[in-house]
Amino acid sequence: PRLLLAPLGCFALLVLPPSAAEFSPSLDSDFTFALPAGRKECFYQPMRKEASLELEYQVLDGAGLDVDFHLLSPKGETLVFDERKSDGVHTVETEDGDYMFCFDNTFSTISEKVIFFELILDNMGEDGQDQEDWKKYVTGTDLLDMKLEDILESINSVKARLSKSVQIQTLLRAFEARDRNIQESNFDRVNFWSMVSLGVMVVVSAVQVYMLKSLFEDKRKSRT
Repeated sequence: PRLLLAPLGCFALLVLPPSAAEFSPSLDSDFTFALPAGRKECFYQPMRKEASLELEYQVLDGAGLDVDFHLLSPKGETLVFDERKSDGVHTVETEDGDYMFCFDNTFSTISEKVIFFELILDNMGEDGQDQEDWKKYVTGTDLLDMKLEDILESINSVKARLSKSVQIQTLLRAFEARDRNIQESNFDRVNFWSMVSLGVMVVVSAVQVYMLKSLFEDKRKSRT
C-alpha cells in the first residue's frame, strides 16, 4: 500500500487498495515532519467500518518537546485531546469516513518541533475474499496431515509477529533520535556555561592579582 500527501493547507493521507490479496489486512506507515512555531498541521485518514486505527506520536526535537494533539471522528467529534505532551499512543475502533488528527504548535512563538508519528490500520481488507482466494488452490487436502487453513493461520501468526517487531524497532529509533537531540542540547549547554565560568574565573583572578599588587606598592612620595 502507498500513502499520498495532497498539496493542501492540511495534508491528506489516502490509502490505495492493495494490488494483491494479503494474508492479514494490516497497514503500517510512519512519517516525520517539521512543525514551525505558531503553526498547526492536520492529516486525514479514510477508514472503513469495524476497522481499527492506532496512532502513536513523539516529539523528537524542539524546546520543551511538547505539542497539542487532536483526533476527530468523521462526524467532527473530538475523540482524543492531548495538551502539550511529548508522546502518546491512541487506538480507536472506526466507522466509515475520514478521521482527522492535528498537531498544534500555536502556543510556541519561536521553537520549531520535529514530530514523528506512526499509523497502524487493522482490518482494512476483505477477510472473506482472502479466504475465498486461498480456497481456489485447495486440492486433495484430505491427504495432508496439515490443512491449508492451518498453514495460513501459521503464516498470519508469523507475519503479525514480524510486523510487531518492525513497529517496535521503528519506535526505538524514534526514542533514540529524541534522546540524542536531548544529549546534544545538554552538551552545548554544558559547554556554554563552562566557558562562562572560565571567563569569570579569569576576570576574578586578574582582579585579585591587581588588588594584591596595589597593597604592596609604595605610595609615599619621595621628598627632594
